[in-house]
Amino acid sequence: MGLFSKIKSVFGKEEKKPEEQKEIQVYEKGLTKTRETFVSRLVSLTKNHSKIDEEYFEELEEILIMADIGVNTVMEFIDRLKTRVRSEKIENPEELREVIVDELFIIYVKDDILSSKIQFAKEGPTVLLFVGVNGVGKTTTIAKLASRLKDEGKKVLLVAADTFRAGAVEQLREWANRLGVDCSYKNEGSDPASVVFDGITKAKEEAYDVVLIDTAGRLQNKVNLMKELEKINRVIGNLLPGAPHETLLVLDATTGQNGISQAKSFQEITNVTGIVLTKLDGTAKGGIVLAIKEEVGLPVKYIGLGERKEDLQVFDIEKYIYGLFKDMM
Repeated sequence: MGLFSKIKSVFGKEEKKPEEQKEIQVYEKGLTKTRETFVSRLVSLTKNHSKIDEEYFEELEEILIMADIGVNTVMEFIDRLKTRVRSEKIENPEELREVIVDELFIIYVKDDILSSKIQFAKEGPTVLLFVGVNGVGKTTTIAKLASRLKDEGKKVLLVAADTFRAGAVEQLREWANRLGVDCSYKNEGSDPASVVFDGITKAKEEAYDVVLIDTAGRLQNKVNLMKELEKINRVIGNLLPGAPHETLLVLDATTGQNGISQAKSFQEITNVTGIVLTKLDGTAKGGIVLAIKEEVGLPVKYIGLGERKEDLQVFDIEKYIYGLFKDMM
């Protein structure tokens, strides 16, 4: 059974736990813009062509690039699709539509899907370090994740190490107050590594489960940022060997291929382990999820599908497929 058929079968069943049903609905709603644009064009492509020829593939290529999947990824994908059409003697565009969905998501699932899960420490605090340029929703994402972890019964500490952006420390403190979690901070302009030192020390002494660290996003000054992140990582590693357990890069989905460039730049300056993709509900180009995995080689760990705290979801490839292609099922 192909991936498309499997998802159709699983999500077509009505009996689901209320919590799972709620998550599926978040994906459905959050991917509406992409679904309405991308899938409607795929459906039109099938209707407008009675046979699979070069013109069909050219139109399909354009649809995929417009969904922000990335030119290199699309070219490789089209080649694979042509190979399957020849080997399986597929002639009907209607039949090929399901193959397209299967092949698109082989891009994502060809590696270990489990890497999409957060790696929590076996003992002591789990340290999650957040990086990303200003304006992508980094601080808000930290707050949403803190709320989620608190709801799971974890003792959470926020660390305000973005000490140079005006208002960043105050913003994180305000979130901590609203959520009823603790925040470790110093005055604006303080050395970020010293803030991290105090935060990790507090987390160890007071038995926190998870530490979420906000950092600066001055990518235009790459050398200074690299030195700052190296120092922060060194401090964390000295206090907690093996930490940080995750370095999560926050990207704004609406920036499209610019987000891919940011990911490549951050990979050059620190050990990024996963992506948090925000504002996916605000773009018709939701294919960026596939481009990130293929072009940058990083798993998407969380996606933001709206303003509410429950709209930050653990990334699930099957729910994503369903949310994107629901109208074709």
